[in-house]
This record gives sequence, C-alpha cells and structure tokens, in this order.
Amino acid sequence: MTKNTNRPQWGERTLAIHAGEGIDPVTRASSPNLVMSSTFAPNEMAGFSARNRSGYEGYVYARLSNPTVKQLEEKLAALEGGEMALTFGSGMAAAHALLAGRLSEGDHLVISDTNYVGVAELVRDTLPRFGIAVTPVDTSDLDHVAAAIRPETKMVWLETPANPIMRLTDIAAVSGLAHKVGVRDVVVDSTYASPVATRPLSLGADFVMHSLTKYIGGHGDAMGGAVVGRREELEALNLEASVHYGGVLSPFNAWLILRGAATLPLRMKAHQETALEVAHWLEGHPRIKRVHYPGLPSHPQHALARRQMKNFSGMMTFEVSDGPALAALMIDKLEVVHYAVSLGHHRSLVYWIPTADLMQSTFRLGPEAEKRYRAFAGDGIFRFSVGIEDAADIIADLDRVL
Repeated sequence: MTKNTNRPQWGERTLAIHAGEGIDPVTRASSPNLVMSSTFAPNEMAGFSARNRSGYEGYVYARLSNPTVKQLEEKLAALEGGEMALTFGSGMAAAHALLAGRLSEGDHLVISDTNYVGVAELVRDTLPRFGIAVTPVDTSDLDHVAAAIRPETKMVWLETPANPIMRLTDIAAVSGLAHKVGVRDVVVDSTYASPVATRPLSLGADFVMHSLTKYIGGHGDAMGGAVVGRREELEALNLEASVHYGGVLSPFNAWLILRGAATLPLRMKAHQETALEVAHWLEGHPRIKRVHYPGLPSHPQHALARRQMKNFSGMMTFEVSDGPALAALMIDKLEVVHYAVSLGHHRSLVYWIPTADLMQSTFRLGPEAEKRYRAFAGDGIFRFSVGIEDAADIIADLDRVL
C-alpha cells in the first residue's frame, strides 16, 4: 500500500479520508483492502515468538498486527496528533489494556468519579485484587485531584465530557498538575468528544482512549477501541495488551470503522448543528427541568467547553419530573429517536439513567461526592445522543412524547 507521509500538512477532513490509506500498488484499488487472513507467510526468516521477530517488519500473525487494522491505527494516530495508535476489540478492551498494561502491584490510580460504568466497575472491583489502589475523585476540581495524588500514583484517568452527566475536566490543568508532582501517565477517555472536538495529547495528556464503537465508527455496526500516544510506550504495550491479553480488533470491524472515520469531521459538524437546535428547543419546553449540553451558555462549564472543545458533539442530558413514565412512553411512541443504549451513531438514541441505580453500579460515592453528582443529574437523567437526522424531525418526535 502506497501511503502519503505528509499528513501534518493536511487538513482535518483530508486526514480523515487519506491518513493511513493509499492506492494498492498491485490492484490499484482506491479503497482500503479488507485482509481477513489470520496468518501471513514472511518473505524472510522471522522469530516464532512476538518477543523475537529478528527485526522483521512484515506481518506474521494477526494477533500482533494486520494490514487492515494497521491502516486504521495510522489514521487514528493522525487524527489525534499522536505518534502511534493501538486498536482493540472494544472500548473496554482498550481501557483494560492501558490499566493492566501500565499499572502494577503497589501502584495507585486516581480516576474520575463519574465514568463510563464498565471502566468504573473494572477499577473498583478488579484492580484492587491485583494490589492496585484506586481513588475516585471529581476531576473537575483541581484541589480534589491534588489531594488524591500520592507518591505511588502512576496514573490519572480523566473522562471529558463525563459519561453520563456531561461534566467537563480541564485536561491541560490536570495534566500540568499531575506531571509536576511526578505522575507518569495522564489518560483521557475522549469518546464523547472525538478527535474533531478535542485532542488531549496537545493539551498535555500522555494517552487518549476511544471507544471506536461510538463517534469514530459512527454507524452502530462495529465494536472497537483504541489507545493513542507515544510510539515507544505503545510498542511495549502492544506485546502485552495485544499478544498476551488477546483483545484484538477484527479486520472486518477495522474496515467498517475505517469507512466511518472518513466522514467523522462532516458527521461531527452535523451532530453539533443538530444538537444545538434540539438543546435550545428542549430548554424552552415546559416539561424539561434542565438540559446539560456544553454548547449551551447554561452549562456550568460552558467557558471551559469553548476553550477546550472545537466541536460540542451531539451528547447531552435532560431532566423531567417523572423519568420512568416518560421512558415507558418513549419505548412505545418514538419513531425517529430510538430508545436504546450506546451513543455517537448517525441515528439519535435516548436512554433513562436513574441516579440511584448508577450509584450502586459504579463507585458508590460518599454523601459529598454524591451531592456533586446530583448537581448535574438530580434523581436521574435522559442521556441523549443526538444523531444527524433533520433537527425538525427529532424535535417533532420528542414533542409527541413530551
């Protein structure tokens, strides 16, 4: 595959289409090849183990590397401005790769106390069994982060905007604080934002993580995860996290995500335009108690959003008086918006998330932390992933159930 190496000179939309790709020198195919082979025949002597490949740079076995997957990784690195990307079978596989691959017994992790539930449960229930201490804090408050860091703290894990409540964290401020006191890794789960909205590496983070299932894939038909960062660290992580943990990305899913990533800048522009119109309408509806969307001046961190995000994405939350009743009506009556989990797809998705249930399934916060959470979520929220349908049709669909 002939690839252009001048990616820093390209604009965002050109990167999304061309980075990592090129015309096939044999077939002259313009689109990326789908290579489903699990094994490859090397054209020179290569080591049997991934630890000893004798300097061979080609492909040997798909658990270590695959041509289709490699194209996606190069595209993701270009979009995030990183040296290298690694992909995995899901967002959780990517999160596990970083957490288990970078932390060891005796290490300490500081993590946002509002986090994707799978990651929250992993660090709460699993990491302590391996001797890794975990402290969940409100990472939007620098004083809380500073107070939680210990001499043995090796990683600070941020998620911004935070799933599900849309709370933001100042990436540059936390990264500067953490590195100043010797923390090795600052990780940002930027799934809600996408590389179009925020590039955490340029703000001082060491790694950025994505669930590719969401905005980057964008069509709700392929699961995947990715980590982007410095080449030396990711090459070391690849041996452990890919070869030993085995959560590799299917080439077919990589091919689907490559296709989705090509339109990411265009889709994110449409997501933001539609979400802004819908958010303004929701804010003016008499049944809506509160809307949290970073693009609205009413968001308590709107100033940070304007500084840190080039695009406000399509994620928002809203509150009503009787969430369960409205959720039941949505299941029965919605047509354009789907009452369903997940987010970042081309179609709109909405789901009721009660605060009491989330408190039990994530970090089981103390009274003060729960109070801060409820300042954003009340007794429960509707997490709303606004798609790229016409705003008028989304509004009409919501209006029928509200």
